[in-house]
Amino acid sequence: MNDPALLSLDRLFDSKEFKSRPFGPARWLDDDSGYTMLESSKENKEIKEIIQYNTLTGERTVLISVDQLQVDSGEKVLEISNFAWSSDKNFLLIFANSQRVWRQNTRGDYWLLNIKSGALHKLGGSLKARSLMFAKFAPDGRSVAYVHNKNLYVERIATGDIKQLTDDGGQAIINGTSDWVYEEEFRLRDGFCWSSDSKYIAYWQFDTKGIKPFYMINNTAALYPKLIPIPYPKAGTVNSACRIGVVPAHGGDTIWMQTPGDPRDNYIPKMEWAANSEQLLIQHLNRKQTQNTLILANIHDGSGQTILIEEDEAWVDIHSDLKWLDDGSAFSWLSERDGWRHLYRVSRDGQEITLLTPGDYDVTAVKKIDEAAGNVYFMASPDDAAQRYLFRAGLDGSGDVQRLTPAGAPGIHSYQISENASYTFHTYSRKDVAPVVSLVTLPGHQTLRVLEDNKELRQVFNAVDKQPVQFFTIDPGEGLPLDGWCIKPPDFDPQQQYPTLFYVYGEPAGQTVLDNWGKSSDLWHFMLAQQGYIVVSLDNHGTPAPKGRAWRKSVYRQVGILTTESQAAGAKAFIANRRYVDPRRVGVWGWSGGGTMTLNLMFKYPKIYKTGIAVAAVSDFRYYDTVYQERYMSTPDDNREGYKNGSPINFASQLEGDLLLIHGTADDNVHYQCHEALTNELIKHNKQFAMMSYPNRTHSIKEGKNTDRHLFTLMTRFLDTHLK
Repeated sequence: MNDPALLSLDRLFDSKEFKSRPFGPARWLDDDSGYTMLESSKENKEIKEIIQYNTLTGERTVLISVDQLQVDSGEKVLEISNFAWSSDKNFLLIFANSQRVWRQNTRGDYWLLNIKSGALHKLGGSLKARSLMFAKFAPDGRSVAYVHNKNLYVERIATGDIKQLTDDGGQAIINGTSDWVYEEEFRLRDGFCWSSDSKYIAYWQFDTKGIKPFYMINNTAALYPKLIPIPYPKAGTVNSACRIGVVPAHGGDTIWMQTPGDPRDNYIPKMEWAANSEQLLIQHLNRKQTQNTLILANIHDGSGQTILIEEDEAWVDIHSDLKWLDDGSAFSWLSERDGWRHLYRVSRDGQEITLLTPGDYDVTAVKKIDEAAGNVYFMASPDDAAQRYLFRAGLDGSGDVQRLTPAGAPGIHSYQISENASYTFHTYSRKDVAPVVSLVTLPGHQTLRVLEDNKELRQVFNAVDKQPVQFFTIDPGEGLPLDGWCIKPPDFDPQQQYPTLFYVYGEPAGQTVLDNWGKSSDLWHFMLAQQGYIVVSLDNHGTPAPKGRAWRKSVYRQVGILTTESQAAGAKAFIANRRYVDPRRVGVWGWSGGGTMTLNLMFKYPKIYKTGIAVAAVSDFRYYDTVYQERYMSTPDDNREGYKNGSPINFASQLEGDLLLIHGTADDNVHYQCHEALTNELIKHNKQFAMMSYPNRTHSIKEGKNTDRHLFTLMTRFLDTHLK
């Protein structure tokens, strides 16, 4: 029988005892009286029903039952992935049989359930099964629009008549959804939206012609290999030509919005209706991503008017927190124009800009704008970048800011606030405290009831022999302290010396030093500590910690250079100030950007790091995509030295320690090419190393039976052999 105090790979990956029970996804009703959730039927755990809960009492009501989801004379029941109500609540749109497209399940079947008659109707008519994307009701509830095979369609609910709005979608043209790089870096998937009067649809169109295809090879699916082409724009190469069109919902010609410059050397990461059915608000980004121009576009002739320009010498971040205020006379806007990320109120013409969240701190997320009460709810952590708390400020620019998260609860708090901001789902966790989800009132933050306590997980984890996670700051002599956390062995003795493993990411896209319940790798870190390792993580300069613009953008054009110097300086200071760290046994590991950081640290600082594990690493920045790499490094032609000195492949000859390279051969994000190129370079310099390829696994290396267990077993054995 397993000792409940001891962690093992068996317990972490073969059992479910450490699996956190999530809450939701839940949706608030418009009047805050209740919320709905998808839950397994009591009769059939494989089938989900739509359940409604009363906010105050918690009373549970089956809103849509299994009986209402039966098709084919009751022989088949729809497996709901997502759902949406028509504006009059007479119809329910059901997304079922979903399948993965790159990162998320965004393609499948859509069904309409007539609430009054109980009739189920499959959308798409004779279109191929499991081929529709992003179906959504028109605001008047009379039609549904969707994407099929890169074209837009509208289907009338009353008659079932289908109108194809675009017909040029195909091999190179994409309508209503996005190309690979926009999806990956701008999170753009759903690429169209209805006008409020239900007469028009605005949509993105991408022309991928000119992008060279990157070929992945599937060697295991059949007798002969299958080539998988992806139009993937690598740094400095041709992008898609992107534009915004507006088409009548009944069919007709598309009016194209006029935006400046070459569409292949500019981006349109955001677009929305401008609080009416006559204009669009387009965010137009130059290729270097140093300037974001907000354009009000007339949908009838495509003409545009610039109302605001956001600029930065490094890069501008794209946010999704724009909300129209005062019937469209103003909007909310996130900006770093004063050196901190703050929320502003901007007049429709861009002439009046009012700061709403003053102070020397960053807004990390806008959670809710309650215009009726004149408040905005947002997340921040002015004093500790590893924490997150809820605050409230007025929309009048008074500067009155109030913290709502109670004091004395350090950790990461997250909120899903109701429509009228009377209630919120509140999730709280720490690095060594499993999540608890509660229903809380606002603004008083009084708990009505606990919705998910993860009691069993807490009991299991509390029984584990461990030391509390220590959060700290360390000043490597650069004037700005680095944040970190440390996990020590349960029987830690300061008189002994221990092998120490640094967990890194370090790029502008992610922060590792957060006081929240994490992934399976966090539990693996606790297991390693039980086996005699000290595990440490540091956030170097350039991570997206809420420490102000200067902190985050100090690494512009120096990713892989200043980031690596900062990480190594922090590690050196950590080792020097702690006699219990054995300097002869220091290792480092990371994934994706963390894998890149691992390689740079191993190659550039071999006197510090003796052992490294790099998973899915970018070995040469020229091999990564345009949007991400050019945002932080500019183009290869403009920053030749930066690309050269930031890419670890150019320092492979300096490897001295023990290195393990891990990569999935079907990684569409960081291509297997990165792995092969680095392998060749190491061989050229007669550097011995270990490597593992996972066939047909993507960037997450999670596909296939037993993959997670195999991966972490491999890494554990490597550390035990070379570091312990």
